[in-house]
Amino acid sequence: MHLPKAELHLHIEGTLEPELAFALAERNGVTLPYATTEELRRAYQFEDLQSFLDLYYALMAVLRTEEDFTELADAYLARAAAQGVRHAEIFFDPQAHTARGVPIGTVIEGLSRALERSEETHGVSTQLILCFLRDLSAEAALGTLDAARPYLHRISAVGLDSAEVGHPPAKFQEVYETATALGLRKVAHAGEEGPPSYIREALDVLGVERVDHGLRCMEDPELVARLVADRVPLTLCPLSNVTLRTVDTLKDHPLPEMMAAGLLCTVNSDDPAYFGGYAGDNFDAVRDALALDPEQLRTLARNSFEAAFLDHDEERRARYLSEVEAYAFD
Repeated sequence: MHLPKAELHLHIEGTLEPELAFALAERNGVTLPYATTEELRRAYQFEDLQSFLDLYYALMAVLRTEEDFTELADAYLARAAAQGVRHAEIFFDPQAHTARGVPIGTVIEGLSRALERSEETHGVSTQLILCFLRDLSAEAALGTLDAARPYLHRISAVGLDSAEVGHPPAKFQEVYETATALGLRKVAHAGEEGPPSYIREALDVLGVERVDHGLRCMEDPELVARLVADRVPLTLCPLSNVTLRTVDTLKDHPLPEMMAAGLLCTVNSDDPAYFGGYAGDNFDAVRDALALDPEQLRTLARNSFEAAFLDHDEERRARYLSEVEAYAFD
């Protein structure tokens, strides 16, 4: 679907398509544990979040140089633009790369090279969000933020991702307080596999402005009422939820109920190379499976721009919103 939209929940490492993975492996002398792209794609059958993460981190071994990260981001931006994305706030996981001996500067400079020319090349404005791996220590997160200080002019926000269960948001209170002092915006994954209490912690302890996923808020009516009253955006990822067995089928997805409750929902692709679709594909999928009408789809697109970190450029936000209103559905 080409409806103009912002993508607010996208892991750049999760856009590594098998063809690019094999090309980078050959260029960097990395041997992948799969003989062909077809064999690799067959491995994209996941039982849960952890089974996905195991493959996700293994394939990152092909990413070594600034050129690799630039090529990865360029490929995503081209695909996103072709599906109507006008603005993208992109997550990256520096700890997954520094642990392999890739300097954080290599990652940030490589990604930034693509992002800085994205508007001219792809017609997509961009921001970069540094994510901490929640299954690592809080001290490691603080060290990563400290290592990123020379590059903060390229970073808009911090986030929290990876294995959720057993790693509550409060574990990262100090690093989020430090990020606040540095003037960074704040988001966090919460309520995907973790309980509604993780969403409350992300709001109350970390002070996040957006909740990534947030599906399980529907188990807590008081929390839903709070999210509605405070207009806290939720960055939902429907195809991801099905692939990782958070919901059984797309027809079971609570998106219509969440919208009816007044929640500020957005639709995003999460890790599209692994989960079967980019932003436009997710819009198509929920339209078809959940029988969403054009006005509901327009609301989701409108929400995405309202939830974007464009406070410094309200003129741009207004322009994007006008594109949503002007869009003619087939």
